Amino acid sequence: MSELEAEYRLDYFEEEGFYRKQCPVTGVHFWTRDPDRETCGEPPADDYTFIDNPGFDEEYTLEEMREKFLSFFEEHDHERIDPYPVAANRWRDDVLLTQASIYDFQPLVTSGETPPPANPLTVSQPCIRMQDIDNVGKTGRHTMAFEMMAHHAFNAREEAGDKYAYEGEVYWKDETVRLCDEFFESLGADISEITYIEDPWVGGGNAGPAFEVLYRGAELATLVFMSMKQDPDGEYELKDGNTYSPMDTYIVDTGYGLERWTWVSQGTPTVYEAVYPDMIEFLKDNVGIEHTDEEEELIHRAAKLSGHLDIDEIDDLATARAGVAGELGVDEAELTALLRPLEDIYAIADHCRTLAYMFGDGIVPSNVGTGYLARMVLRRTKRLVDNLGVDAPLDELVDMQAERLDYQNRDTIRDIVRSEERKYRKTLERGSRKVQQLADEYADKDEPIPLDELIELYDSHGIQPDMVQEIAEERGATVDIPDDFYSLVADRHEQVDGEDEAAERDDRLGDLPATDKLYYDDQERTEFEAVVLDVFEREEGYDVVLDQTMFYPEGGGQPADHGSLATDDATVEVTDVQIAGDVVLHRTDDDPGKGEFVRGQLDAERRRRLMRHHTATHVIGHAIRTVLGDHIRQAGASKGVDRSRLDVTHYERITREEVKQIERVANELVMRNIPIKQEWPDRRDAEKKYGFDLYQGGIPPGEKIRLIHVGTDVQACGGTHVKRTGDIGVIKVLTTEPVQDGVERVVFAAGDAAIEATQRTEDALYGAADVLDVNPADVPETAERFFTEWKERGKTIDRLKTELAEARAAAGADEIDIDGTPAVVQRLDGDADELRATANALVEEGKVAVLGSAAGGSAQFVVGVPDGVGVNAGQVVGQLAGKVGGGGGGPADFAQGGGPDVDALDDALDEAPDVLRAVLNA
Repeated sequence: MSELEAEYRLDYFEEEGFYRKQCPVTGVHFWTRDPDRETCGEPPADDYTFIDNPGFDEEYTLEEMREKFLSFFEEHDHERIDPYPVAANRWRDDVLLTQASIYDFQPLVTSGETPPPANPLTVSQPCIRMQDIDNVGKTGRHTMAFEMMAHHAFNAREEAGDKYAYEGEVYWKDETVRLCDEFFESLGADISEITYIEDPWVGGGNAGPAFEVLYRGAELATLVFMSMKQDPDGEYELKDGNTYSPMDTYIVDTGYGLERWTWVSQGTPTVYEAVYPDMIEFLKDNVGIEHTDEEEELIHRAAKLSGHLDIDEIDDLATARAGVAGELGVDEAELTALLRPLEDIYAIADHCRTLAYMFGDGIVPSNVGTGYLARMVLRRTKRLVDNLGVDAPLDELVDMQAERLDYQNRDTIRDIVRSEERKYRKTLERGSRKVQQLADEYADKDEPIPLDELIELYDSHGIQPDMVQEIAEERGATVDIPDDFYSLVADRHEQVDGEDEAAERDDRLGDLPATDKLYYDDQERTEFEAVVLDVFEREEGYDVVLDQTMFYPEGGGQPADHGSLATDDATVEVTDVQIAGDVVLHRTDDDPGKGEFVRGQLDAERRRRLMRHHTATHVIGHAIRTVLGDHIRQAGASKGVDRSRLDVTHYERITREEVKQIERVANELVMRNIPIKQEWPDRRDAEKKYGFDLYQGGIPPGEKIRLIHVGTDVQACGGTHVKRTGDIGVIKVLTTEPVQDGVERVVFAAGDAAIEATQRTEDALYGAADVLDVNPADVPETAERFFTEWKERGKTIDRLKTELAEARAAAGADEIDIDGTPAVVQRLDGDADELRATANALVEEGKVAVLGSAAGGSAQFVVGVPDGVGVNAGQVVGQLAGKVGGGGGGPADFAQGGGPDVDALDDALDEAPDVLRAVLNA
C-alpha cells in the first residue's frame, strides 16, 4: 500500500522553503515556513493567540470580509456565483441541509455529468451543521450557522477526453495553496505563522489529500483535493479503513470560514462578539449582565483556552472545564458561574441566525426532515431564552437576524416562530406528565433514566433534557445528560432514507435501446404504431418493450396510462406502465410476440382526466403559494382520474376562507385560458433563471430537464398536460387536512371529476334537506338547532338519572355492616351511567356501594368506596367479575367490570358481603 505523503510534497512548498514536521502533541504532520516551530498550531497543541491581538492589518465586519474574499478571487480570474439555499434537499435527494459549498455541486457536477456554473468559481455559501450544536457557545469558535467562503476548480484528466462535462486542468494543489497564502498576505497576515496540517479527506465514496490551514491557533481554511474513489483494489488505504484509487475527475474543494476570518481580524474573546455584536449587547442588557474589570480580564483569559472544550475531542466537559480553571488558577464553580450565562447568550444569538436561515429559505417546522431539525433548534433556543430570563419575544430575536440577512419574508418568519411556540407550550403540558411517570418508574428501580428514554422524550414530546433532570430530581430519580445530546438527536434525523430504485431486470434489458417517448411530442395523441423489441414473462402477465410509445409510465405522482396493443391476430390489454432507466415496460395480460408490429390505443378518457389533474396540480400549487405565502413547498402529490392531492409545508391549518381564496385564484387562471408551454433547457441555465423552486415535484436526472410553464409558475416536470389552462374546465377543492405536523393535504378535483364531486356534495345536501323538511339553504341553521336541542336533552337525561340515583340511594336499600362501615349490595338493571351515579350517591353518604346489572345482555358490576375505608374497589370487582366469567378492576375507590354469564349475577351479589370482608381483612 502506498501512503499519501507524496501527495503533500508540493513544488510550492519547496519553492517557498517550507519544512515538514510532526506535532509532538497531536501527532499530525504539518508544513511550516518556521524552522524552529515544533507544534502544529491547533488546540490543544497551541492556544488562540489572536485574542486581544488581531491577526490582520485591519478589522473587518462579516460583510466586509465576505466582499474582500470574493473580490480577491474575482481578481484572480474566478467568477462569483450566488449562494444556494441552506435546504440542500431543494436540489438533491441524499441530504437535508447544506453543510459545505461543495454540496452546491453534488452529485451532478462532481461526477462530471453536468458542467459547473463557472470554472473556476468563488462563492460564499450559508451552511448549517447540526452536529456542532452542542459546541456552540462553549469553544468560542463553533457556530451552527456559518458561511463557507470558497473557491472551486473542476478538472478532468486528459485521457478522459470529452467523456465529462468539463475537460482539462484549471489548476490543482500548488495553485490552491499559493492562492491561500496570497489571500492571507492581502490582509496583512504574518505568513510565517501559517501551518498546513496534512489531513486526508474521505466522504460519500470519494477521498483525497487535504490541508487544514491554521493561523494563531484558529483553523481558518480547509483545502480539499477530491481526486479518488473507493475501490477494493485501490492502492491508497485511508483513515476510514477503505482503499481508494484515482478517478478521472479531480476537484479543488476549499472552505474558508467567514466567521472565523472576521473573528481573527477583530481579536474579540470569542467568534460570537465578532459575528453577533449587536444581539449580544442587546441580550446582556436585557438580562442585566455586567462584569467588573477583573471579571472581564478573566473572561478574556478563559477565551484563549476555550478551544480545549470541544466535546468532539474530550471525554467529559466538566473535567475539561476544571482543567481550564486549574490553568487559570481559579475555582471551577466560580468560572462556570461567570461563563455559563455568556455561553447561553452566544448560543441564543447563533441559534436565532440558524432559524432565520431556515425559515427564510422556506423550511417549515414539522416532525420529519429539515422541519424536525428546525423545530429542534427553535425549542432549544426557547428553553435557553426562558432559563436566562430574556424579556423579549423569540420571534423578535429571530427577526433581528432575519433583518441582518436581508430576508424579504420576515413577517412569515415571525408568524412561524409564534405558531411553533404555541405548539411547544401545548406539547410541554402533555409531556411533563409522561416525565413524572417515567421518573417514578426509574426511581422505584433505583436506576438512572436511560439515554434512549431521554431522546425519545425529546423526539416525541419536545422535553429538553435539563427539564427532565429537574423533574426527575424532584421525584428521586437521576439523569445523566451527555454533553453531545443535541448532536445525537440531530443524527437521528439528518439521515435521508435511501430507496433502492433500481428495477430488477434481466441482463438483456440493459442491452435494449432507450424507448422513444412520443407522449412528449403530442400529449393529446392516443394512437400510435410500434415494434415489439422484447417481451419479459412475469409472475402476473408480461412486460412488453416497444421501440416507441405513447403510453406514459407511472412517475412524478401521475399514474400510468392504460389501453391496448393490437397485432393483426390478437389484442392485449395494457394494465400498467413502468420505466426502468430509459426503457418503458408495458404490463400486458398476454404476449403480443417479439418482433411483431403493433398498434397502440390509449384509454383516451383516462389520459384526458390525468392530464387535467396534473396541470391542475400545478395551478392549485401556484394558487396555494399566492394565498398562503412563498414558504409553501410541495411535500408530496398524487394525481388521479377522480381526484388528486397536493401535500404542502405550512405551519397552520388551512382555513375555510383560505380555501375559497385558493379556489378563486386557481379558477381565475383556468378562465384566462393561457397556453401551457414546455421547454428542455440546460439544467444550470434553468436553475440560474428560476431557482430551486423548479424541483417542487422532485429532482429529475440529466443535463437537460423538461420545464412546464403555467403562467408565472415554472416547474421541472415529466408528466402529461393539457394544451391550455381552459382545457382543465374547473378546479374544486374537496378537503384539506393535516397529514403530519407542518404538512397540509389539499384534495381537489378537476374537469368532469370536479363537477361530479360537486354534484355528490349537492346530493348529500339535498338529502339532508329532505330529511329535515327544509330548504337546502336552511340545512346548516336547522342542523345546528337540532344539535343544540339534542345536547340539552342529553343534559336533562343526565340530570334525571342523577336525581333517580339519589332517590334510590335515599330509599333505604338493605344495608350490611362491614366492620363498622355500612355497605349496600343491590341489583339495579340500569345502564352504566345509572350504576355509576347511584354508586356515587351512596359513597357520598359514607356507604360502600356494590351494584350489579344485567342490562345489555351481560353482567356488570360497579363498586364505590368512601375515603378512609380499607376496601379496595378494584379487588372486589375483580373477584365478582370472575364469578360471571369476566374480569375488571380499577382504582381503590371506584372500579367496574363484568362478564357474559348473566345467570350467575344474583349468586355473585349474594357472595358480595363475604368478598368485601375478605378484601378488607386481606
